[in-house]
Amino acid sequence: MAKALLGYVGGSDPRVLAEMRRLQQRVQDLESELIRMQAENDMLSAATRRDDSVLDIDVPQAEPALT
Repeated sequence: MAKALLGYVGGSDPRVLAEMRRLQQRVQDLESELIRMQAENDMLSAATRRDDSVLDIDVPQAEPALT
């Protein structure tokens, strides 16, 4: 049973172990990128909420566009 599990996980094949390390690093890189993008999105959302006060201005009639 142990040999079967070792063979499934990667055992001592250096190519499989290297690929596992590479994939683990890629997952860590993607998780870091996700955290960075979520923080950037939160910052942009907060900035948008602050700028929404401009949209609350009551204009009784639209002004004609300049031609």
